[in-house]
Amino acid sequence: MERLARRVSRRFMLAGMMAGGAAPAWAGAPVVSPRPVRRPGIPEAAELIARAKLGGQVAFVVADARSGAVLESANPDLSLPPASVAKVVTALYALEVLGPEFRFVTRIVATGPVEDGVLYGDLGLVGAGDPVLDTDMLGTLAERLAATGLRRVEGRFLYYAGALPRVPRVDPLQPEHLGYNPSVSGLNLNFNRVHFEWRQVGQGYDIALDARAERFRPPVGVARMRVVDRDLPVYTYSSKESIDDWTVARGALGRGGTRWLPVRVPALYAAEVFRVLAQGQGVKLSAPVEATVRPPGPVLAQHHGDGLVSVLRGMLKYSTNLTAEAVGLRASLARGEAVPDLSASARAMSEWAGGEYGMKSSGFADHSGLGETSRVTAEDLVRVLVRVGPRGPLKPLLKPFDLKGRAAGGEVGAKTGTLNFVSALAGYAQTPGGRDLAFAILSADLPRRAALSRAEREYPEGGRAWIGRARTLQRDLLARWGSVYRT
Repeated sequence: MERLARRVSRRFMLAGMMAGGAAPAWAGAPVVSPRPVRRPGIPEAAELIARAKLGGQVAFVVADARSGAVLESANPDLSLPPASVAKVVTALYALEVLGPEFRFVTRIVATGPVEDGVLYGDLGLVGAGDPVLDTDMLGTLAERLAATGLRRVEGRFLYYAGALPRVPRVDPLQPEHLGYNPSVSGLNLNFNRVHFEWRQVGQGYDIALDARAERFRPPVGVARMRVVDRDLPVYTYSSKESIDDWTVARGALGRGGTRWLPVRVPALYAAEVFRVLAQGQGVKLSAPVEATVRPPGPVLAQHHGDGLVSVLRGMLKYSTNLTAEAVGLRASLARGEAVPDLSASARAMSEWAGGEYGMKSSGFADHSGLGETSRVTAEDLVRVLVRVGPRGPLKPLLKPFDLKGRAAGGEVGAKTGTLNFVSALAGYAQTPGGRDLAFAILSADLPRRAALSRAEREYPEGGRAWIGRARTLQRDLLARWGSVYRT
């Protein structure tokens, strides 16, 4: 286990004060933090780390969130994967670049005149990249279109997804069937997942693939599933003529169940679902055709998504990877960056974080933290948290973190991050005495993670127990800091 250090490095403090000019939160902070008095019954951080028996590496920094004085640290400049803690930086990136009032708007446009309920031209479904658009929202959009009196379209039904670059998968190394590894496009639906349901009937199975939400459950044509006589692998995937072609092992199905599967043609998926919903409202549309340029013409109906603050709060609460990638890509484009793919956008965010917050030792492979090669340091994360401050825009977006009875930790709002043999936590804690702390805890056993085959990544042996020990360590550290630094 790496040696515990309570002394903040001079490089850390100087970098925090010099990045983008001296920041008030860091100005005047001591170069060496005062050594805490050991209190009976409160284990040292090194003891807690040793007790966790994680193997690999552990790094943390805890600082006074107002002055920036570092109170304790272990391996503060060690670069480790942030997992979904990367979404904290993505949220700040989107807020600064797009602004809190930003909304994704999905539009229906007409390229010709509408006369007596007939459109003499093309109808276009124009996406903006809304990551939280669902089937019910599309259903409402279809209702608004029908309310204009439109009943028939003489031209084509076009869909446009060019508002964002198409990303086939956030992380190509993940198993194909995992819904948290979505495709990304300028036209997204249901977090780019399709609902798979099966029920045993006699010796066979009834299977349904649909785009369900609360009000509507239209069937889908962009995905199909076949039950195959085998035990493993549970799923196989291939793409045939813009159709997601799945097979599932009969031995894994049991009597029945459900699962969300990723959709690899999200824009076509959204267009096909809208066509079904529009026809249900009496608006006849032909088979959808992808438009390579945005269809021109007046807007017949539109859906305004929630404000960005609400979208980001949901992203941080539920850790939705699609939301992170969509808002990150949109922010990079809004800055005028050349963004041909996700990695270019991630580099743009890394450069922004380096200039804005002094994150010189960190870099991102994507905006969600799912990718293999993202790296951050605990000192960089805490520097960001201190610069933003506990009264800034970030803390209200963070989810309360359950200390599970460790009352000494006080109130905690944080973002968790979890990958196989990677666990991270960063955020703010207010001690029972009212002191505001900023902290980041990073744990990873990278050799153990690297040894996993692709098939083992969904349920790796020992993975759940390892994550449990990492989370226990996080709670124990927070309880320690709440007791030692309470006032």
